[in-house]
Amino acid sequence: MSSVKGHETPAVPADLAEVDVAIVGAGLAGTSLAAVLGKAGYKVALIDPHLVHHEEFRAEKIGMSQMQVFEKIGLGPAIRPLVTPMTDIHVYRLGQFFQREQKWEFAFSYGALVNGMRQALPANVPLTVGKVAEVSTGPDKQRLVLTDGNVIEARLLVVATGYSEAIRRAIGIERVEESKAHSLSIGFDLAIKPHECAFSAVTCYAKRPSDRIAYLSVFPIGDRMRGNMFGYHTVAEDWTRRFRENPQQMLCDLMPEIAVMCGNFAVASPVEVRQVSLTTTKGHRRAGVVTIGDAFWTTCPTPGIGINRVVNDVDRLASTYIPQWLETPGMDADKICAFYDDPVKVATDEAGMRSSIYAKQITIETGVEWRLRRLRNNTARQLMILGRKFRHAGQPGMPRMA
Repeated sequence: MSSVKGHETPAVPADLAEVDVAIVGAGLAGTSLAAVLGKAGYKVALIDPHLVHHEEFRAEKIGMSQMQVFEKIGLGPAIRPLVTPMTDIHVYRLGQFFQREQKWEFAFSYGALVNGMRQALPANVPLTVGKVAEVSTGPDKQRLVLTDGNVIEARLLVVATGYSEAIRRAIGIERVEESKAHSLSIGFDLAIKPHECAFSAVTCYAKRPSDRIAYLSVFPIGDRMRGNMFGYHTVAEDWTRRFRENPQQMLCDLMPEIAVMCGNFAVASPVEVRQVSLTTTKGHRRAGVVTIGDAFWTTCPTPGIGINRVVNDVDRLASTYIPQWLETPGMDADKICAFYDDPVKVATDEAGMRSSIYAKQITIETGVEWRLRRLRNNTARQLMILGRKFRHAGQPGMPRMA
């Protein structure tokens, strides 16, 4: 049995609950998995320190493929009212209009999404508000002792605690840092309202590797326009301090081609920043416990595939592995490893890591190989832009070219 640092276990437990699956962490991954398992009739304990999820700058958009997985596992009705759909995205490259993408994306506030999903949990899956003081795992039974003395015993423990380390360390699971401070995500609200903006949504890619910026995405969440910018600075840099102090000026300097159409980038909220490191995990192949989402691997949000790993983990566990595991006695390491070795999971995780590394290299690397790749890509894009200008010369209604 391992203690979670900073807490002592009362001598006499107040209550004992026996469940099929205990899930620690009620963010997007943990709440989604609890909802699917609860609807399937399993006894589930969902544990989180907070009844209401705090506002948090994390993922704020998903694509159609992720929404289709949510629909497949039965969470579509809960999620649809919590997102803002969009399908007409204006893309700018090289300082000029490049194309209109007719693809579905769905925007949301992470805290509001998680809280809405918590409210939609089945009645047989109440949220247990508490912190874990002690945890023990094994091939037959997992035992959690909460700080209030309550005890939860489960056949399977799912760790869905995101970046939090306490439970992982107590179990003996280690995080391995593959790329420290790999990227920086920046979020803010624009003063302009969706009906006032020239775009329904826009993606603008930076022009110079020296800017160390991948792209800016502007999109609606409800009645506000939200900006997400992804790049390769660090929180401690002077650049980040200057951006937080004067985001409007820096955005206008970086992307003047869309400034006017986005309300000259007047910002109506504090600037939020989140530093992301790429991490993997070791010591996770053990009996009785499985880690999912960011508690297992963390990838960069720049390629926009982080939620893909989360929904894939939930889907594979809920539709395949947990039902199989619970059909037979025990929860040995061989059972657990079948999930970690699942070809779909392995491919999804590895693709996320590759995309995270490539996105940074193609944006900022200055070696000959990467300069040639950018030259090749940008030449092809410039030809496409020129071809479009030639085809549509004189036609009304086309976006203004910078």
